[in-house]
Amino acid sequence: MLPTTNIRKIIHVDMDAFYASVEQMDNPELKGKPIAVGGGGKRGVISAASYEARKFGVKSAMSGTLAAKLCPDLIFVRHNFERYTEISKKIRKIFLEYTDLVEPLSLDEAYLDVTHNKKGNPSASLIAKEIRERIFNEIGLTASAGISINKFVAKVASDYNKPNGQKTVNPEEVIEFLEQLDIRKFYGVGKVTAEKMYQLGIFTGMDLKQKSIEYLEEHFGKSGSYHYYVVRGIHTSEVKPNRIRKSLAAERTFSENLSSEIFMLEKLEHIADEVSRRLTKSHVSGKTVTLKIKYSDFSLQTRSKTLPYFVSDKHLILDTAKDLLYQEKLKNSVRLLGISLSNLNTETKKEPEQKSVSVQLKFGF
Repeated sequence: MLPTTNIRKIIHVDMDAFYASVEQMDNPELKGKPIAVGGGGKRGVISAASYEARKFGVKSAMSGTLAAKLCPDLIFVRHNFERYTEISKKIRKIFLEYTDLVEPLSLDEAYLDVTHNKKGNPSASLIAKEIRERIFNEIGLTASAGISINKFVAKVASDYNKPNGQKTVNPEEVIEFLEQLDIRKFYGVGKVTAEKMYQLGIFTGMDLKQKSIEYLEEHFGKSGSYHYYVVRGIHTSEVKPNRIRKSLAAERTFSENLSSEIFMLEKLEHIADEVSRRLTKSHVSGKTVTLKIKYSDFSLQTRSKTLPYFVSDKHLILDTAKDLLYQEKLKNSVRLLGISLSNLNTETKKEPEQKSVSVQLKFGF
């Protein structure tokens, strides 16, 4: 059992099949039907799938071709990121009525620290319930939530009663909750790591807890200590409302594999234009240009170059990307190209200082 001092009240709100749900909300004819956002064409990749589609095994990052085989009645819908951003801003506005400590992870999920909140409500569980009801009543979408003492447990819990549900893991329940949890449910444990843990006889949180920090670091490197502490309910990362962007990127998957650099240059120009547009919109620039190349055999290669100055101009980005393309001979035909800018000027800006919040719990969680 964890001590009840220095306990924060964290909510993780995760919208349910956000992109797909927005499309179904805007087009009533799609309601109740299996839809996939993105993934159209021979080489398309799915960004989101409705719950009706998920029943057939369709999921994000899956090729549209495979998804169509799994679900013959699947409806493909084009992305509408402007609309998703518009809805996301409305949701965030609701969050900010409860606390200024809101850390967005993406358009469809965010952490909220409600230890001290604007409503004076001592119950994080009731706040989460109220927020979910408001999102549904005011916007028309459902959301799920996890509530606990830190960001890690809250995020794991938000997936527990999806869709349109919530789960609270009280301070005294955290250890038992984590011990019984399937290792695949641990945030930060991907497919490859899970397989490696299985091979080491680690299937649950309890199994993970039996391993020493030295053992975990030996087998999982730097993330070993992370696994060691989170399974003990220790995760000290604060909710940061001013997360600093580390990079900005754009990429394209092609309908046919490209084997000639001449054809690739045309594609790179469009990608560089998109990156430049996003940089300008975000009022940032960067020094490190990275070219991402995915070959027809799905192997991935990146090539980077750091400039002596910050850039956001399309032509400078494109010229650097060209240099990287010709840096060495391509290994195979190419199915995807991407350009990213990192080492951004935002990293030199200091975040406003934030006081850590810690209170003795006197009310229900």
